[in-house]
This record gives sequence, structure tokens and C-alpha cells, in this order.
Amino acid sequence: MEKKEAVQKAFSQNKDAYITSSTHSQGTDLLLLKEWIQPNKEMTVLDIATGGGHVTKSLSPFVKNIFATDLTRNMLENTSKYLRNYENIEFIVADAENLPFLNERFDVVTCRIAAHHFPFPQKFIKEVSRVLKQGGKFLFIDNVASEKEELDTFINKLEKMRDFSHVRSLKVSEWKHFLNKENLKVIKETRRKKVLPFDEWSKRTLHIKEEIRKVAQFLLHTSKEIQIYHQMKINDGKIKSFAIDEWMTLCEKYKI
Repeated sequence: MEKKEAVQKAFSQNKDAYITSSTHSQGTDLLLLKEWIQPNKEMTVLDIATGGGHVTKSLSPFVKNIFATDLTRNMLENTSKYLRNYENIEFIVADAENLPFLNERFDVVTCRIAAHHFPFPQKFIKEVSRVLKQGGKFLFIDNVASEKEELDTFINKLEKMRDFSHVRSLKVSEWKHFLNKENLKVIKETRRKKVLPFDEWSKRTLHIKEEIRKVAQFLLHTSKEIQIYHQMKINDGKIKSFAIDEWMTLCEKYKI
């Protein structure tokens, strides 16, 4: 409960930032997810941890109805105002690891840039499979850690410094283990480097200059290997941007 309360606190404090964030509101993945899902007016969709509602907004015009859920009531209320002109959206406060829906309720389930906040990701995947119809699609996008332990340790320490509600960016191999266990077959996947402007990224969750300085110093004093891997751009001793790994996958629920 402490971890989930931390998530609610963080997103309540920064609810507007997740609507305006370039990382969340833009990105080729928002276009690609429509291409992969091929939405139609017969579909009922569940968007888990909707945050600023960017996936919900993208899919709403093309589906029958969409349920936008989030653990944080303040975040969801704010997003519902932002999307008030979309008539086929239902906003529901819900825990991704304990969804309030019947079995096999949805044609499509989505979750974008959120699961690194979930304390028990295996429970989340189990719930996705439970509420998804046989043959239904699960579109998943999240920041991921490298399979190399040093890089895994670095990115998760960095994210925790910047955001106290961060739990863990998992490796792709870990996600695939959970998906396979719950009868969710990967049918498409892609990885990319996602460039993060340091100022916007840090100020989205940190509001004290000394805390931002500590994060910047952590980046500046890491190994050359890590700086190259994360494509760090440094100008006059200041971090301008860096890149993290993001994984996007489309899964299908198959019969046992």
C-alpha cells in the first residue's frame, strides 16, 4: 500500500504535467498503436493507468467505447476535464493489479508508460489476461531496463532519484516471462531509444533545485559506457538530454 500511496501522491501533485509532457503527449508510438490495433466501432477497450489520457484520446474516435482507468482519482478527474468532449469514454478509478471488471470483458487492453510504477507487475499481467476476451489484443508500452545488470541498476537508480513513486523498469525478458505465463502471445514488438529533454523530464516530478542538481550530477559522473549507451548530450557541463529504452509489444490472448 505504501508504494501505491506514493504513486497517488506523485501523480496528484503532477497531474497537469502528464497532460502537457512531450514524452507522454507525443511520440510515434501513438500513431503506431492505431496501426497495430486496427480499431473499429465494434471494439470495447480498456486503457489501464491512463494518466493524461493520451492513448484513450487517440483510440476514442475509432472504437465503440473505452474505459479509461487510473489509480489516482485527482489525475483521472483532471484528465476527464481534458477529454470532456469525447462521449464514448468512461472514467473509472481502478488498480491495475485488481481490476473491477468481469472476466473476458474487453476486445483490447492497453497500458502505456505506466507499468514501472506497479509494485506487482505479474499481478497486473494476470489481470490483463483475465479481463481480455479470447483472441483479444493487449497493447503494452513501457520504459525497460537493459539485460546487462550494470545498465539495469543505473537506470532504475536514476528513475528512483527523479521520481519517488518509481518501482522498477523491468527487462524485456522479465515481461515476456509474465506474458507467456498468462497465455499472452507476443505477435509484434519493437524497441526504440526515447530521447528525454533533461529540464522537462526532471521538473515534471522534482520541484527543488538541489534535488534536480543531484540528479544531473549523477548523470554527469557515471561511466563513459553508460553515457554512450544512454546517448547523453552534454553542453558546457550541463545535461541537455539523454535516451532510455522503451519497448512496445502487441499480444494476443490464446486458448489453453
